[in-house]
Amino acid sequence: MSKLQLSPNKVACLQKLSDENGIISALAFDQRGALKRLMAQYQTEEPTVAQMEELKVLVADELTKYASSMLLDPEYGLPATKALDPKAGLLLAYEKTGYDTTSTKRLPDCLDVWSAKRIKEQGADAVKFLLYYDVDSSDELNQEKQAYIERIGSECVAEDIPFFLEILAYDEKIADAGSAEYAKVKPHKVIDAMKVFSDPRFNIDVLKVEVPVNVKYVEGFGDGEIVHTREEAATFFKAQDEATNLPYIYLSAGVSAKLFQETLVFAHESGANFNGVLCGRATWAGSVEAYIKDGEAAAREWLRTTGFENIDELNKVLQTTATSWTERVEA
Repeated sequence: MSKLQLSPNKVACLQKLSDENGIISALAFDQRGALKRLMAQYQTEEPTVAQMEELKVLVADELTKYASSMLLDPEYGLPATKALDPKAGLLLAYEKTGYDTTSTKRLPDCLDVWSAKRIKEQGADAVKFLLYYDVDSSDELNQEKQAYIERIGSECVAEDIPFFLEILAYDEKIADAGSAEYAKVKPHKVIDAMKVFSDPRFNIDVLKVEVPVNVKYVEGFGDGEIVHTREEAATFFKAQDEATNLPYIYLSAGVSAKLFQETLVFAHESGANFNGVLCGRATWAGSVEAYIKDGEAAAREWLRTTGFENIDELNKVLQTTATSWTERVEA
């Protein structure tokens, strides 16, 4: 596969987003709907804008010292962009949160008052967009999604800013993504979606992707039903690596910090030359309960202890498992 060709400015932006070894160890906190649901577990009233903004500020302030960059959303995350460590890069999310639950189409939708130009003006080093994609949907639906991504790619070329596409694979016919039924088809869904969006026509610079298996159903990881042996799972990681010439990073998908770290080690051992992570809830989730029950000081204390441990352990794992994105880019 040919290597990715990048403009000098896109290279400079990716350097800002990664550590000195070219590994993207990014903190994800662009959650909006998921954050509201998490907060609602600990309080009866609706989470306020002020609460959501403050929590993002606290996480940015306490943890970006230890991350190469942070992903935030322009809806509740702008105050947090001012709290980033000076060395940390910034990604901003361009999509609206969630999807229409009355349909299986999960159509993409940009934030109404944002554009790649406005995201760049906000000081971001990259545009991130999330796409739900079922590679086995109708051609009509998938062409609509592909055209949408082409538009964003062209915008990012015009603004000379990196485009990170986050692909969340799904199956229109399987409602429960956590089921064994979906675990059986997940490798195909994840890997084939990556193949589609590695086409240069989309102008994507980095893919943010799921690991190709639900590790809870892999022998030796989960304690319930087993769908894949370790050997089978390893072949899926290898196939995922071979599916793209683009730099790619893993998302944590809301699993625990420990399970995510174990998964990265397994990915590396399986031959996956991934280029880092965008890790969200696996790092900061516990701060939500501390913040709501006991306030700012308690949240900071959690972030400085457990939060720091999570990110520090993750960084150590990345140093021995991830590879530099520069290896996938034409020098």
